[in-house]
Amino acid sequence: MKEINAVTLKFLSRSANEGFARASAAAFAAQLDPTLDELGDIKTAVSEAVTNCIVHAYPDSIGVITMKMRIFEDNSLEITVKDSGVGIPDIEQALTPLFTTGGDDRSGMGFTIMDSFMDKLKVKSVQGRGTSVTMRRRISVRAGRK
Repeated sequence: MKEINAVTLKFLSRSANEGFARASAAAFAAQLDPTLDELGDIKTAVSEAVTNCIVHAYPDSIGVITMKMRIFEDNSLEITVKDSGVGIPDIEQALTPLFTTGGDDRSGMGFTIMDSFMDKLKVKSVQGRGTSVTMRRRISVRAGRK
């Protein structure tokens, strides 16, 4: 599938930047003319991915989060959120609903939410080297729009 636009952002793993990531994803996705529901789903999925980096990848330090967004000619949006943090020892277990390593204040639903709000979710991780979460969502073409 041919890429028609792309942007890459790098920011520190500070909780204040979660809102920046959400807004950036929404602004980039806007060129696809998504519905409010589609836009809300994208923002929520990005929020979960970035929050995972902040809470789990860099639990005792501040690190860098890279967010790459791409638009393809089939009207789909791909967002990759990557860190260079501690990594995930068992991806299958991490993808299980309600599993968390973040303590009692975490629900363990981050990956489940990302998976349910996006069309595709792919997680790659290497312990001690970081994690990459790639999410893809096709945006419906509305009537009267080419």
